[in-house]
Amino acid sequence: MAGADVTDPSDSDSVVVLTGATSGIGRVAATDLASRGATVAAIGRNRDRGERLADRSSDLAGTIRFHRADLATQRAVRDLATDLLDSYDRIDVLAHNAGLSAGTRGETPDGIERTLAVNHLAPYLLTHELLDRLVETPPSRIVVTASDIHRRATLDFDDLQFTSEYDSLQAYARSKLANIAFTLELADRLSGTQVTANCFHPGFVPSTNLFREAPLRTRLAVRAAALVPGVGTTQQDGADRLLRLATAPEYETQTGQYVGGDGPLTPDEEARDQGVRDRLWAVSADLVGVDSDWP
Repeated sequence: MAGADVTDPSDSDSVVVLTGATSGIGRVAATDLASRGATVAAIGRNRDRGERLADRSSDLAGTIRFHRADLATQRAVRDLATDLLDSYDRIDVLAHNAGLSAGTRGETPDGIERTLAVNHLAPYLLTHELLDRLVETPPSRIVVTASDIHRRATLDFDDLQFTSEYDSLQAYARSKLANIAFTLELADRLSGTQVTANCFHPGFVPSTNLFREAPLRTRLAVRAAALVPGVGTTQQDGADRLLRLATAPEYETQTGQYVGGDGPLTPDEEARDQGVRDRLWAVSADLVGVDSDWP
């Protein structure tokens, strides 16, 4: 596999749950994992894309199984978790890769700002619902797609959902900051288990479906950037970073890392702040209706 220092999954029975699997770096990663023998539970919203992806695995060593879910709603996340627990008796990797950059502010049926709901609360809740299975089938890993754009954000707990002065790029950056703070806190809370939690910066990947709902000016800028040689990273490069955390031997034991193309990075101070992490965890638990004392 080009550009990645990764190894094959530990055995052909490995099960990888991958959200955002039907486009962009998720689709590349799903195909790569299945080509090396893993069973990939590919999560996505678009049934046609998902079924086409699953069909592609017929000639691969492993299998891709499509599970349709719109992660914007908490009921859908819980229903997905039930489906996954019924379908697989082990989970070796839970990779949260689904992402959204909404051009205008909107709320989910749960009354949550959509970018926060999809990018942060869905991974938080899905991890909560699947964690027992991960702990029961060690060693296992949790991987979160973050972004270096988190460095331009702050978690304003007085208006976490941008009810005033909504800015799409800031909302996205804030959700990525939440991803990293969540991952670091989760890693600490999982100390003593054989479950690791790490996140990564995929690079700027212009050829992605992430910006499908971004303002027109943002979408045009992304398209223009995709035409400039040397700007950004490819889908394969981004997928390789995800695959490294999911399969490389060192990340079976290393945890609480934020990783870029050349290895671990130091995230913004706010993501590392224990007070911020504690408050985000408690607020997130309240927003999705679970006990904040987990795991």
